Parts: sequence; C-alpha cells; structure tokens
Amino acid sequence: LKSNQETNERVARFNMSMRRATSLLSGRTQAVTALRELLGAPVAIEEVASSRSVSTLAIKQRMRSVGNIAKITSAMKMVAASKMRSAQSATEKCRGMQEPFLKMLGDLPLAAGEKNVTIPVTTDKGLCGGINTMICKYSRASMQIANPEGEQSMVILGEKGKAQLQRDQADKIVATIADTQKVRLTFPQACSIAEEVLKTEYDVARIVYNRFVSAIAQKPTIATVMSPDALEKEAEAGGGLDRYEIEGPGRAELLQNLAEFNLATSLYTAMLENNCSEQSSRMSAMENSTKNAGEMLGKLTLTYNRTRQASITTELIEIISGATALED
Repeated sequence: LKSNQETNERVARFNMSMRRATSLLSGRTQAVTALRELLGAPVAIEEVASSRSVSTLAIKQRMRSVGNIAKITSAMKMVAASKMRSAQSATEKCRGMQEPFLKMLGDLPLAAGEKNVTIPVTTDKGLCGGINTMICKYSRASMQIANPEGEQSMVILGEKGKAQLQRDQADKIVATIADTQKVRLTFPQACSIAEEVLKTEYDVARIVYNRFVSAIAQKPTIATVMSPDALEKEAEAGGGLDRYEIEGPGRAELLQNLAEFNLATSLYTAMLENNCSEQSSRMSAMENSTKNAGEMLGKLTLTYNRTRQASITTELIEIISGATALED
C-alpha cells in the first residue's frame, strides 16, 4: 500500500509538472529546469533546449538586421526622389543653353584630331545602379573608335569613374575632379573645370555622361567639343559653321571664345544631366533593395516560425514520453 501511494504521488507531481511545462512554453528553459528538478532528469535536456534557442536567436538577429536595412533603403529612396525633383527642374532649364550650339556647330561624334581628350562624368557615391559602369564602357569605346592612333588623354569627373578607369587607363588620366555635387552646381564651377580641361590643349574633347530621360531611364550620351583650330578646319571643310559669315580681324578671337564657352556650357549641362540621372537611378535601386529586403524578411519569418513550432513540438513529445515511461 505504501509503495502504491508513493507511485501515485510521483505520478501526480509529474502531471503537475506537465501542466507547468505547457503554461511556460514561452520560457522553455524554465519549464525544462522545473521538470528536471522534480524528476531528476539529466542535464542533457537543458542543453538541447538551449541549442534550439540559439538557432532561433540567430534567425531573429538576421530578421532584425534585414528589417533595419529595409528602413535605410526606404529612407534613401525618399531622399533620392526629393533630390531628383529639384535636379530635374535645373536640368530642364539648362538644356536651352546647349541647343543653340548644336544648331550652330552640329553634333560631330566622329570628329578626330591629333590630341583627343575624353571627359567621363561619373558620380562620387555609389548605390545608384550601373550608370557609372556604362559611362566607363562608353569612354573606352569612344577612345578606340575616334582616331586610336592619336594622342589620348582623360579628365575624370567623379570618384567612381576614377576607381574603374585607373585599372586599365591609368597612363592616360591627366586629372581627376571630385566632390562637384557636395554643394549646388553653378556655372562658374563648370567654368573652373573647363579651365582645367583647356590645359590639355586638346583638338577634340568628348564629354561622356548620362542624359536624363525619365525617372526609370537614362541614356548614355557623348557631347563633342572642338578647339578653335578644329572649328576653323571644320568651317573650311563645309561644316555647320560655314553657314555663318564671320569677318574682320577678330575672327580667331571669336572662334576661341565660342569654343571655350561651348566647352563650359557642355560641361555644365552634362554635370546637371548626370546628377539628375544619378538620383533617379538611386531611387530605382533603393526601391528594388527595399522590395528584396521585404521578401527576405518574409522568408526569414516563415523559417523562424517553423523552427519555433518544431522546437515546441519536440519538447511536448519529450514531456509526454517521460510521462508514459513513468506510468509504465
């Protein structure tokens, strides 16, 4: 009778521990500890529970980091959209400065000279898609197509273009200009850059930049600017400038001023166009990043829930198996 009474008390204590374990599933380590104290279970039960909690903790940390990344990319998208609106307004206004030169001089992408300088306009910051890669690709192609046997040099605008082009064109880089977009771009700043380009004493200069088309489209463009001597030769050969009569002793000075002003205007337009393209490309890139982060967070949440449910099911099976063993 005494042994039957002890067995009944032990079974009653175990049933109570099962109820406690079920109510404390949110804190599984405490439930397993209480069960071990009542039944004298080995320490391995607690170790298994802790190893399962470590796996779920790693998933929770990954979910937290992905969620933070999604918040950052969403904020960057809104900032880029705001900057794009102001940049688009400035770009549309400056296009009127370049159109008269295109009507007067025409567009001469295949013009060749003894000294050729290529001016790739790139960004200083990344996270803006592949616009810098396209500019570097077009810059290399333009140098190979237009008089590859002549003297070639490069004046790079932007740190990202320098990082890519110095790998295979380091011997042709004569100057690098960065941090042009830290403050609002003005025409005097473009004139200062044009003075640096004039030091190369070029015959033909090619400005490679991204022309803004829409919020989701940018078009790589090459603007050709010729020196005063090249303009004179082009006019004698029957170019677009031949339609205008330029007389008097100031003809050479007029052509020089026209070429220098054309270079400054082309640089100013290219930098504004590229800045607007940068913001639109960054907005699209951050939108895609936010979308991908949301999808990844959904997958991690599903994995976390499955892992947690599997852990709870395993612990319940262990508790029921222990109860069955005691009853036997």
